Order: sequence, then C-alpha cells, then structure tokens
Amino acid sequence: MKFIDEAKIYVKAGDGGNGAATFRREKYIPMGGPNGGDGGRGGSIYVIADRNINTLVDYRYTRKFIGKRGENGGGADQYGAGGDDIILRMPVGTVIYNLNTEEILADLSEHDQKILIAKGGKGGLGNLHFKSSTNRAPRQKTNGDQGEEFELRLELRVLADVGLLGLPNAGKSTLIRAISSARPKVADYPFTTLHPNLGVVRVDDEKSFVVADVPGLIEGAADGAGLGIRFLKHLQRTRILLHLVDIAPIDPDANPVRDAKAIVGELIKHDPELANKPRWLVLNKLDLIPEEDREKAIKDFLKAYKKATKYDGPFFPIAAINGEGTKPLIYAIHAALEQMARPEVDDSEAKEEA
Repeated sequence: MKFIDEAKIYVKAGDGGNGAATFRREKYIPMGGPNGGDGGRGGSIYVIADRNINTLVDYRYTRKFIGKRGENGGGADQYGAGGDDIILRMPVGTVIYNLNTEEILADLSEHDQKILIAKGGKGGLGNLHFKSSTNRAPRQKTNGDQGEEFELRLELRVLADVGLLGLPNAGKSTLIRAISSARPKVADYPFTTLHPNLGVVRVDDEKSFVVADVPGLIEGAADGAGLGIRFLKHLQRTRILLHLVDIAPIDPDANPVRDAKAIVGELIKHDPELANKPRWLVLNKLDLIPEEDREKAIKDFLKAYKKATKYDGPFFPIAAINGEGTKPLIYAIHAALEQMARPEVDDSEAKEEA
C-alpha cells in the first residue's frame, strides 16, 4: 500500500437540539403549568490512536465528518436524545493541525489515546426552566448551541528510535535491510526510496529498537529540491540520527566531505531543533576500498570533515552490503537508547541518600 502521510478533512460536531415550550394539558387540570423538555446534546467528534493503522489513506477519500444533531425537547418533560459521537481512528504518530491557524489540536503519540477534537453543541432549555413565582406560564425557550467545526490537516510522523540521514544512494536502504527484516527497494540509481520505511532491529530476544529510512537529501533540499525535506518530519520523534556517508563514491568528481557538510547545512536550515539531536557518523561502503587503504581513507575523511563541521561525535565504518561493522553499531545504538531512557538523578539528592 502506498504510504499516505498527509490529509485534509472537515469535521463538524452536531448541533444541540432546541428546547420545547409546552404546557401540561390534562382533564380536570386547567392550569397544569410548563413542561417543555430540553434539547439533546449534539454528537461530538473524537480521534483515537490505533497502532493497527499505519497510513492516513482512509482520510484521502472520506473528507467530511458531520456529527448527528441532538433531538428537540418535547412536552411532558421529555428531553431530546443526544446525537451519537463519531470516533475517528488514526495511526499512532498523527499530529492534527487547525488548517486555518496551524495550531496543534492533538498529537497522538500513544496507542488508545483519545482526544475530543470537536465538541457537540449543548441542548437548548425548555420552558420548564423558566417558571417562577411571578412567571407561572413562561413561553421562553432556548435553541441548541452549534457544534464546533474545523478544517483539519493531518500529518503522520512515524515513530522510530533512530533515523537514517544522507544523500540518495548513500546506502540507507541497504543498511536497514542488513540490520532488520524490512525490505525497502535497493537499486543503483538515486531516489529508490520514495516513502519512509520502518525496520525493527533485534538486539536479542527481548531487546529491540526501530529505525526509520526516509528519502535521501540533496543540496538545496530546504528550498524544495528533491524529496527528502518533505519527509524530515518523520525524524523529529527519533532520538538518534545516523548520518550515512558514501566514503567510496563511484563518481570521480564527488567529494564526500563537501557532500556530508551540505547535508548538515540543509538539516540546520530546515529545522535547527532536529539538527541538534544526537547525530552519529556512519561511513558506508567500506567494501569498495582495498583493505590496506581503509585506515588511511577513514583517517583522511575524518580529519577533513571535523575541520569543516567541528564534528566531535562517534563514527562507525561499515559495509552495509555484507553487514561488516554493523554489529558494533547496533550495540552502541542500543546502549545509547537505554542510557537516554534512564531517569536523570540529581547529584545533590544522590549525595544526601549516600
């Protein structure tokens, strides 16, 4: 199924029913008094996160959701029935924006998370509420309130622990195939990845983490070139970014240091907050370098790259095509993720406990 990660919909909660202005009419009771009931509440619209759904494709074809109106009140103290609520099930990771204001109305980050997105109108009051010692035959009533309505923009951000970043053909899809059971398309031409792919990496029988592969970035991506910038939102929930670099490009005019620096620049230009996430350097396609020349090639690249970008993070030389070097990378990622998951302990509190 094609990955659908954006949609626009219109939601309108049900209006409240109108109150009734009626009077009791029974034999031998000439002045029965008011007995008009209230109108029913309009149906509200809720969204709920469902981990069994992985795309927004349902909202590409059905775009209007209108709640049922509450029933009007009736005589004999009859209250109108409330309208049925509408439940919209969406993938975990969906962010819901007010299309007109760009305000975030909901962020569905956990399974079964339920959020009211449009509240149904309150039912009107019947004349029963307006009787008093001085107004024994009130004819006042109120109409029901209108339900809330919004034009919404739905944006799905995949949930992953680790995100892969790099130029097209840097080997991101090959890496995710090597370390997980995901099978994205791999070919010898750019932009083989056209939508995000998720892979579950098993560290052992009980421990795992999720990796997201998105279309490759190119220079000028922040200004609209290529595909990757559109999918960078999927990396915003990740905790670690792996910047894959083709250390042995086939093109003799290619400059891995310049290209890697350009990717970092595009990332900063697009989203400084995303650029500040922990970013590890992964030097891929080690298999294309003669074994006796690898150490020098890695050393030369790191020296030039650190000088150009002030990078001081970890680096991992690998050959994704045959899995060489991927085990140390997997174990290092898992250890870092576990460290991030541990609650921070205040040093002063620790000293007091000691």
